[in-house]
Amino acid sequence: MIVAKFGGTSVQDAEKIDRALDIVEAQLERAPFLVASAMGKTTDRLVETSREAEKGNYRESLKILEEIKTLHYETARSFLRGKNLETLLAKLDQFFQELGSIIRGLSLLKECTARSSDTLLSFGELLSTTVIAARAEERGIPVTWLDSRLLIKTDSQYTNAAPDRTATDEIVRSAIEPEPGRLFIAQGFIASDHRGITTTLGRGGSDFSAAVYGAALGAEEVQIWTDVPGIMTSDPRIVPEAGTVSEISYQEAAELAYFGAKVLHPSTIQPAVERSIPVYVRNTADPEGKHTKIVKKASGLEVRALAMKKNTVLINVYSTRMLNAYGFLSRMFTVFERYKTPVDLIATSEVSVSMTIDSENSLQDIRKELEEFSQVEIEKDRSIISLVGTGLRERNNLLLSVFKSLNGYPVEMISFGSSDVNLSLVVPDSEAEEALRALHREFFSTL
Repeated sequence: MIVAKFGGTSVQDAEKIDRALDIVEAQLERAPFLVASAMGKTTDRLVETSREAEKGNYRESLKILEEIKTLHYETARSFLRGKNLETLLAKLDQFFQELGSIIRGLSLLKECTARSSDTLLSFGELLSTTVIAARAEERGIPVTWLDSRLLIKTDSQYTNAAPDRTATDEIVRSAIEPEPGRLFIAQGFIASDHRGITTTLGRGGSDFSAAVYGAALGAEEVQIWTDVPGIMTSDPRIVPEAGTVSEISYQEAAELAYFGAKVLHPSTIQPAVERSIPVYVRNTADPEGKHTKIVKKASGLEVRALAMKKNTVLINVYSTRMLNAYGFLSRMFTVFERYKTPVDLIATSEVSVSMTIDSENSLQDIRKELEEFSQVEIEKDRSIISLVGTGLRERNNLLLSVFKSLNGYPVEMISFGSSDVNLSLVVPDSEAEEALRALHREFFSTL
């Protein structure tokens, strides 16, 4: 069996829903399990309703809710007829009555707790999958609609819950028996804790749900359907000639995500990858086109992609106390720990340490404490450019190629060696995009 996850842009209207169903219907004999996000910007709109409700703006909340309702009703009426339409509208009516009651309660209390937020936001996926299942039935596709709140069990960390994999695997395997020729449909992003209270899985939650289902059911593959042709060799908004990475390892994808790539967050697909289930990132608009395969270990020694993270801060710390001494680094990093500020990159010499951070929230306090035992220089408006690939330390002349392409660009820091999949450089924001394009020409000129 396969799991196919469709994001919000891939199910945002009737045409996109039919396209998603075309994709799974063509794979019906592979026992597809469809996981869907909320339609379009529905989740964002539900967040807006909660914010207005917290302010006591009940009428404004209802106005936004009416817009969400219109989207789903118009979609239903555009591709359903007769009894199927009547049945779906009755289900949607029930969902919107419940939503109206929740919003009224939030408006009266002028408060929306994390638990209440999860309950409210869960309706986006419940609505979308109900519409998709009705359309599948209208098209004559044998379909079973499932409620993820009854299948995926999590802790009670509302808005960012972690699945209980053992309990979830047991429930999913006992409740679902994949069947060639039948389509199963469930929601991404939503689940429930062990008391049955609705939870959500946080960032990339729908991808996470797809991977959890795939891992539990021993899927042949997990497909992430989105509006881009897989993971790109760089940001196509900056590098127009960027191409698709055909294969990438989980570790490489994680590095790219941390340093700026936004197609998916690798931690969300970990349940599938750790069980050696390949994950494919495909373009809904071009199902047979280029795509990316994410695996445990990719083949070949090469630079696979470039990522860029702007608006970082470079901190240079100097002190002769470092010379032949111990404990200095520990003392320095205690300062960052105290202010809960992660360090991205670090490079050291006998008497200096250079590092980058991406938050200025506690920068002045950090500087003040560091200056108690060292000299400190701070450079703002810096960018990290990362070359990500396999076996970079084993690639001959890698650094020569990097510095040849960056001749004339001010490279202020380099971090290489701590990871075999990442070489990172720090340059001024003003030079970053041109430097990124120069590196892309050097490593991907044959695309």
